[in-house]
Order: sequence, then structure tokens, then C-alpha cells
Amino acid sequence: MAGKQEVSKTRTWWDGVKAEWHKIIWPTREDLVKKTGTVAAVSVILGVIIAILDFLIQNGIDWLLGLF
Repeated sequence: MAGKQEVSKTRTWWDGVKAEWHKIIWPTREDLVKKTGTVAAVSVILGVIIAILDFLIQNGIDWLLGLF
């Protein structure tokens, strides 16, 4: 008896998974390319900003240590 109940629960769960899968709205190729380009551009810009800040902070610390 317990085996049938487990199969029923599994089937119900799997039917729910399939129903939710059909609700997914997949992005178009154009959207995907735009969003990928945006992520890449923002990553490069943030990388440059972090590199500049790192350079300035390091030089500032070196200058401060040079005063002593």
C-alpha cells in the first residue's frame, strides 16, 4: 500500500514540475545578446574603476608611509 502512495506523490510532484516548466518565458536571442553585452560592459567598467581606486589608494598609503 505504501508503494502506491509514494508513486502517486512522485507523479503529482512531477506533474507540478512539468506544469511550472511550461510557464517559463525564455528570452529571445536578441534579448540574450543585449543582456550579455550589458553584463560584460558593466564588468569591464567596474574592473577599471576598482583598478584605478586600488592604484590611488596604494600610492596614497605609500606617500603617507614615506612621510615617516
